[in-house]
Amino acid sequence: MSFTKERKQQVLATASAQPSLLQQVGMAGAAAVFTVTFIHPIDVVKTRIQISSEYGALGMSGTTKKIMSSEGVSALWKGVNAAWLRESSYTSLRLGLYEPCKVAFGCTTPETTTFIKKFAAGSAAGALGSIAGNPFDVLKTKMMATEGAVPSITITAKELMASQGIGGFYRGIDSNVARAMVLNGTKMACYDQAKGVVVNTTGLPKSSLLVQFLSAASAGFFMTCTVSPFDMIRTRLMNQPNDAKIYNNAADCFIKIVKNEGPLTLWRGFIPIWSRFAPTTTLQLVIFEQLRGMMGMKAL
Repeated sequence: MSFTKERKQQVLATASAQPSLLQQVGMAGAAAVFTVTFIHPIDVVKTRIQISSEYGALGMSGTTKKIMSSEGVSALWKGVNAAWLRESSYTSLRLGLYEPCKVAFGCTTPETTTFIKKFAAGSAAGALGSIAGNPFDVLKTKMMATEGAVPSITITAKELMASQGIGGFYRGIDSNVARAMVLNGTKMACYDQAKGVVVNTTGLPKSSLLVQFLSAASAGFFMTCTVSPFDMIRTRLMNQPNDAKIYNNAADCFIKIVKNEGPLTLWRGFIPIWSRFAPTTTLQLVIFEQLRGMMGMKAL
């Protein structure tokens, strides 16, 4: 009897134990890698549209057809290995560190958990993740933009190192960190806020799959609105030719795009970006939440 009681207490203690920070980051990384495998073709199309007015004129479907006809179906997964490395570093941190950052910003009770604090926590986690993932982001962008044969990540990295040195892997880091802060701040704050609205409207618990799905889909739209200009600037900076420097920094890139191509160019590729953000955000957050539940953690 005493053995059974002691065993039951051990099981309950194990079930109630909260995962470590490393486990949280690991769960976020697993959700991100799984998601990007399916979403990557949209990212390739979006990148081509952003760097080329020719692809921009073709639109999403036209760009997809051209890539497939001239480079093959596999071209839609160009740079996916770099994307896996990026998600394993960048997204694992920006998702996994959100809750610890919320606590650090004083979100300990419903009264102290404001939208601004949620945004600040998401931004901080996004900045840290972006610094870690920038090298893989540069490689991914270059590989996706390459026309012709599917490039090797090793060869791409060697060429970048030979032509630009270690600094080449951190090209566009200013715009990338700014983008990550706006993206993750919008994503996590809107997701967190939307869950409250959906829960109050439907009466369902936060752990409900429907609540998580609707909240993530809403967050994906608002992310696209705020992040598109940063995404355009980051893509242009990272994809500059090795032998020519078109833009000096993020501010210079912003000014030149607006001056030479018009302000609406900053939102070029809005539909493919939204097409990528909507399923990416939904899958990432829903899978992350389900993994949290399996590990005995409460919903975000």
